[in-house]
Amino acid sequence: MTKIKDIQNEIVDEFSMFDDWMQRYEYIIELGKNLPLIKEEFKTENNLIKGCQSKVWLQGEQNEDKIVFTADSDAILTKGIIAILIRAFSNQSATDIINADMDFIDEIGLKEHLSPTRANGLVSMIKNIKMYALAFNSKN
Repeated sequence: MTKIKDIQNEIVDEFSMFDDWMQRYEYIIELGKNLPLIKEEFKTENNLIKGCQSKVWLQGEQNEDKIVFTADSDAILTKGIIAILIRAFSNQSATDIINADMDFIDEIGLKEHLSPTRANGLVSMIKNIKMYALAFNSKN
């Protein structure tokens, strides 16, 4: 299994290949097209992330000792952002997710190139992923 830090480093490397932020935005949108989509039955108010400008649903399930995330959004850029986070944190243990740092977000420059409302949404997405990990960790 690939460790969170290794996946984050891969993402940073991929983003460093682009010369400008228009190319990076296009890449983020492309990543959103490959997002493991949430089942319709999980598109509920409980799975809706509060604090996002657009609608973002996030659902996590424990599979043995790993958490598997699926998500969807009604906005193409936001769908790409949650796809990046799911790539980094899905199929990881709750403890690893809880202890993971988020430096890679700053390294790729994501937060500084988002509108304030989208940046708040990004923080909310991260918080929700960590909350799932804390909830599953407390069950074990």
